[in-house]
Amino acid sequence: MMAETKTHILVLDQGTTSSRAVLFDRQGNLRGVAQEEFRQIFPRQGWVEHDPLDIWNSQLACARRVLTECALSPAKVAAIGITNQRETTLVWERASGKPVGNAIVWQDRRTAKRCTELVDEGFRETLQARTGLLPDPYFSGTKLEWILNQDHDLRKRAFNGELLFGTVDTWLIWKLTGGQHHLTDATNASRTLLFNIHEQDWDPDLLDLFEIPRCMLSKVLDSSADFGLTSADLFGLPIPISGVAGDQQAALFGQLCLEPGMAKNTYGTGCFMIMNTGERAIQSTQNLLTTLAWRLNGKVTYALEGSIFMGGAVVQWLRDGLGIIPDAPSVEALAASVNDHGGVYFVPAFTGLGAPHWDPTATGTIIGLSRGSTAAHVARAALESIAFQSYDVLKAMETDAGFELKELRVDGGAAANNLLMQFQADVLQRPVNRPLNLESTALGAGFLAGLQAGFWPDLNSLRDIRKTDTILRPRSGSERMADRLHEWNAAVARTKHWQS
Repeated sequence: MMAETKTHILVLDQGTTSSRAVLFDRQGNLRGVAQEEFRQIFPRQGWVEHDPLDIWNSQLACARRVLTECALSPAKVAAIGITNQRETTLVWERASGKPVGNAIVWQDRRTAKRCTELVDEGFRETLQARTGLLPDPYFSGTKLEWILNQDHDLRKRAFNGELLFGTVDTWLIWKLTGGQHHLTDATNASRTLLFNIHEQDWDPDLLDLFEIPRCMLSKVLDSSADFGLTSADLFGLPIPISGVAGDQQAALFGQLCLEPGMAKNTYGTGCFMIMNTGERAIQSTQNLLTTLAWRLNGKVTYALEGSIFMGGAVVQWLRDGLGIIPDAPSVEALAASVNDHGGVYFVPAFTGLGAPHWDPTATGTIIGLSRGSTAAHVARAALESIAFQSYDVLKAMETDAGFELKELRVDGGAAANNLLMQFQADVLQRPVNRPLNLESTALGAGFLAGLQAGFWPDLNSLRDIRKTDTILRPRSGSERMADRLHEWNAAVARTKHWQS
């Protein structure tokens, strides 16, 4: 039994544009949050990078700050959970811990040509069958291959065991434990294009394909496991790291989608819909991904996933690119100032199209403009684009799984937008279930850490923690939505194959 002196779980939520630290109590209540944005690096069109030290320094600063602001002694923290932006690829020196260069972010498209070559050479089926993924620049494998291809000495050093690869969770564990542990969890491993999701191990044939030495790769643990102790100098005493999951799997767990057929959609920088498929690893025929939901006590739970690259990021573009809103929350009022979309459709394919289209050559498009179009129509079309893209993924998911979803559980920052959530319910013709606590990603990582640490005794003890805030039900009829979807599909078709 967890000693009563341990009162909180600390979650490190390392995202694409900011690092956050979140404290939860035993009832799953959010007791404190600290957040810090960090630099986005765009060396060329389609390239996105982060400085690994920016990731680490911002994350450590947030962890320390939330403890200070909440006046919570580290001795009260039962465990640390980590959830992270997935697929982002880092390489560092084993001896010094020094990064060999910037991290290549999941949004980065520099390996698009290489992915096309893999398809042309007949590797699409092999990659999908073994990893559940498709050849796309989104994933870590081609990013890591690209890094090693830039310098013959780097590849030589990698094969000599001098360099280490990791996704962001692995980098944070390495830094938190003072370089004592090179580890990842099964969910993050399943996003690399190098991990056999059926054998639950790094695939030797795929390592050969990408010329990646196994000695670069971390040991893969369950999502609830012993990931080591933090260095005592970081917080004043060691704290166990007990739960790790990629951000979208963490959100699925935090939403308590524990039974096959349950699904959630997270509205963050991108949108990520995941459906629990239980012990079945369903190979998609609809260009979705087969991935790990989590691995507990050695038992794998699989999922279908659809990844939308531009979700909340389209609202950021309205703010930073067009300058038509002062801040992200203002988009709802602007969009609601007009009665409808005014014929405007916005396909935000700024970094290509994700599921179910997977077209890296697609480009962002606003269509249907007239002299009567205003900034409000563009804002409304931007919000609607998030819901339309989510519909495309859900329908593909239902086709693969063979049944209809009863409700969609939602979270993420944009899930607080009532106009968007109501339109999502209308488009899906399904109820949208929004929890009282939108911090599902951090809560899921907290649950995983707390289970391992004995903070919560079992899965059943978690079921009463998630509380529903609002259930939004469809208001518009299916016939009207069918017309809107027909027009949306026509707009999407015009964005495809734009860039050679």
